[in-house]
Amino acid sequence: MSDQPIRRIAIFGSTGSVGTQALEVIAANADKFSAEVLTAHGNEELLIQQSLKFNPNIVVIGEERKYAKVKQALSNTNIKVFAGERALEEVAAMDVYDLMLAAIVGYAGLKPTLKAIENSKAVALANKETLVVAGDIVMRKAVEHRVPVIPVDSEHSAIFQCLVGESRNKIEKVILTASGGPFLGKKPNYLVNVKREHALQHPNWSMGAKITVDSATLMNKGLEMIEAKWLFNLQPDEIQVVVHPQSIIHSMVQFEDGSIKAQMGLPDMKLPIQYAMAFPQRIPNEFPRLDFKKFNTLTFEEPDLRTFRNLGLAIDALAKGGNLPAVMNAANEVAVFAFLRNRVNFLDMTDVIEKTMNKIPFIANPTLEEYFESDGEARTYAADIIKL
Repeated sequence: MSDQPIRRIAIFGSTGSVGTQALEVIAANADKFSAEVLTAHGNEELLIQQSLKFNPNIVVIGEERKYAKVKQALSNTNIKVFAGERALEEVAAMDVYDLMLAAIVGYAGLKPTLKAIENSKAVALANKETLVVAGDIVMRKAVEHRVPVIPVDSEHSAIFQCLVGESRNKIEKVILTASGGPFLGKKPNYLVNVKREHALQHPNWSMGAKITVDSATLMNKGLEMIEAKWLFNLQPDEIQVVVHPQSIIHSMVQFEDGSIKAQMGLPDMKLPIQYAMAFPQRIPNEFPRLDFKKFNTLTFEEPDLRTFRNLGLAIDALAKGGNLPAVMNAANEVAVFAFLRNRVNFLDMTDVIEKTMNKIPFIANPTLEEYFESDGEARTYAADIIKL
């Protein structure tokens, strides 16, 4: 990429786990990338630090009450400062960047991502909820505007990498690998007593709190199945999940001749982040390398759907489609929020999600407005159950 112009990156969600690692990649490759836009929801201290270091064109702080503090801290720079949810959408529509890294956690990432696509900006997608909630609309717009959507999730990046050069070949199935999370092999009588601090101890990956809890409940793998359907234009029966505790194989693709391609490496999110930002080139780095002498056994097993019922709910939502994945995602976001504040216990999160999925009216072919309405209704209903 050395002969290429510097690629201007807009990091939506720069203070989260993916955003901070993306900035490390940019810092190590200053001849290839610049951070043109940085946004954060409420972590103004880190946003200010990042802005002073990377000198972006624009920063956005989601919480409007923190605008004055950010503006003051950056008053001696040329950085433009905006605040509020609406500003996220407006900045996403500006022609000041080449690639959006969509790393805002949860449903909040949907609208800015749609705006970027509508303005023909390439998207590196780290926010799986965007496709879970409205994957049909997002991918249809991406095709309309001829915009590449490059996955950043390690599993979808793995599939994407396995498919490079295979565009004419039929996929028989994709195999998403799951670490199994911190409670692999545990039964409900153990999980009843699980607390926030236990669920946040992931064995292999360093991630934000929301995704770490989702990994512990296996909801994360369910969201990834739905995301894979839209990203790779798959049928539900073409998506399989296997538990692979070592997290060395990040996912696999089986083709119609029975051949399987796998993408492997040490669990490190910086690799799929760098791959998405530099695509179609691969660029060198100093990341640790996989030593097969240290990983001489790779194991695989079926997920335990009886204990980890969230994955079963997600498989149901994937099969039924319509607004059900959006409803499930909204209820899950509320349940995880409550669990992280010790307002609901580990196993009860699944009950909240299931009740919400059964309550909110099903819509087979929702409009974008109906997706938003279903999301709102589901959040209200789930919060009522928990009494938030």
